[in-house]
Amino acid sequence: MTNTLLSNSQISLRAVEPEDLDILYGWENSTALWIHGNTLAPYSKLVLRQYINDALEMDIYQSKQLRLMIDLPAEDATVGTIDLYDIDAHNSRAGIGILVDEAYRQRKFASQALSLMSEYAFKFLHLHQLYAYISESNTKSISLFEKSGYKESGVLKDWVQRSETFGNVKLFQLLNNK
Repeated sequence: MTNTLLSNSQISLRAVEPEDLDILYGWENSTALWIHGNTLAPYSKLVLRQYINDALEMDIYQSKQLRLMIDLPAEDATVGTIDLYDIDAHNSRAGIGILVDEAYRQRKFASQALSLMSEYAFKFLHLHQLYAYISESNTKSISLFEKSGYKESGVLKDWVQRSETFGNVKLFQLLNNK
């Protein structure tokens, strides 16, 4: 595979396709992952099918989001997804989130995907910054973003409810200084 803006020698990032419905359905409805996001209820296949159709039809500046699938071409496998969300063209920034399937973690795919998405966001979309909200208890994600050059810029106290308690969320930013 040749290096392009959305691929390197191991992974490629590609648009969501209708064939991704089942894998997205599994990830979006895994209650073990809900603690890391804002999901409160399961997604139906109908809702996900509509999301995929909208992603194929809408411009990212209309939808204010971009989800790409993380593929391993050598293994013909889709191993995760990476998102830009709350894309703000006026202020030239977007949130970023990533999920790598548990079976493919600890193999550097997440850091490669973050690098590719950052390069795309800065060089092609001409964004000035990316940011991530990460639960203070998600130490693996915090480590991933720190190793990828993101800097902690604040803590949101009691930001997310976890059962009977509230947890803090850290804000990380990556600025395009080029």
